[in-house]
Amino acid sequence: MRITFVFAAIVAAVLPVGAQSDCDGERYRYTSAYDEVAVSWDHVYGSNVDVLGIETELVFDFYAAEGVEETERPLLIMAHGGFFLGGANDGEDVVPLCQDFAKMGYAVASISYRLGVANALDLENELVKAVWRGVHDSRAAVRYFRKSVAEDGNPWGIDPDRIYLGGVSAGGFIALHHAYVDDDSEIPPNIDQSQPGMSGGLEGESGNPGYSSEVAGIFNICGAIKDADWIQSGDEPVVSVHGTADATVPFGSGAVTLLGFPVAEVDGSATVHERAEEIGLTHCFLAIEGAEHVAHIGNPEAYDLTLSTVAGALSSWICASYPGQCGAYDYTSEIREQAVHAVRMYPNPAEGGRVTLFNRAAVGTLWQVRVLDGQGRRVFAQSALGPQAVMDLGGLPGGVYVLEVAEWGWRQQLILR
Repeated sequence: MRITFVFAAIVAAVLPVGAQSDCDGERYRYTSAYDEVAVSWDHVYGSNVDVLGIETELVFDFYAAEGVEETERPLLIMAHGGFFLGGANDGEDVVPLCQDFAKMGYAVASISYRLGVANALDLENELVKAVWRGVHDSRAAVRYFRKSVAEDGNPWGIDPDRIYLGGVSAGGFIALHHAYVDDDSEIPPNIDQSQPGMSGGLEGESGNPGYSSEVAGIFNICGAIKDADWIQSGDEPVVSVHGTADATVPFGSGAVTLLGFPVAEVDGSATVHERAEEIGLTHCFLAIEGAEHVAHIGNPEAYDLTLSTVAGALSSWICASYPGQCGAYDYTSEIREQAVHAVRMYPNPAEGGRVTLFNRAAVGTLWQVRVLDGQGRRVFAQSALGPQAVMDLGGLPGGVYVLEVAEWGWRQQLILR
């Protein structure tokens, strides 16, 4: 593990005036801040023409702690991975992070964005276009939330001055380009803005015009940018986590690869933070030695490193009263313990029957999950050894079920579609 941490005197300048009253020493840094998280799904934030010329709705799932009195919370907008070919905003790369960030007190929106390529034989150009579409969609998402505050009475309870954007893999590409492609001269020359779904300059046409798409900072988990020289002094602060053995997105500068074949030359996280260090930009970088791409999936240690590094940096930017934090720390309980804080189930609702349970504390533990129907009858059971169980519940009819793990004293409702 290797850590770079810079908090210059300018940190105070990126903190909104009057935004410190919610910095109680626990919120935004520890999952002990709140016990329960409420999730609502498929809220539309915009639309645009996809790579096939089809008008596509853009949606987000919203995560927030129950019992939150603060009505102006920092908002984290999360973009999933999948090489712009697949993935989903309820995927295993983002859902656990969204849940834990919400337990810390953040409002979290996990967004969908347009996927796909038109020409598999020209992946370098197609990747550029896919990133362009993704950034247009992320800009529309930021504008949506500012519009909801200005026009709809702030239904999501967010602070429009404390919106942070980040993501995993392809989502990290989106965050980095959203923040640092901020001049018309940086628009890639192979972007044909006369094509459907590609127009609108830097801002795009995915919805909610008239509002700012600027963010207060970004977080990048194993993503990259086409050219780190686009990052300039005074730009948004950045926190990144990247495995040194990533064979998909380069740790430093190199080629993005798909199925082992090089696609395009980019600057990975290490190069991004070398640039940030060079120009004096506020930044935090953690390199996970020997880790591969998206290491936090199924790897409890990498998950802890990823979540704590991002949360530590974000909370340091948000709360001037907090000691600066970059890198691993015990994010679970500064104030109090939670018996089942690490249990996660996703996706929920589940389509197709594939459901994952994950508990980072269950390393080396044999446990059993039971599925109960509406009458309390056991209709499925599966044993697991270690932190994760992937279950195929496709044989069960759609409806509402309860999953329980007696060894953990844990029960949660599951909807099968």
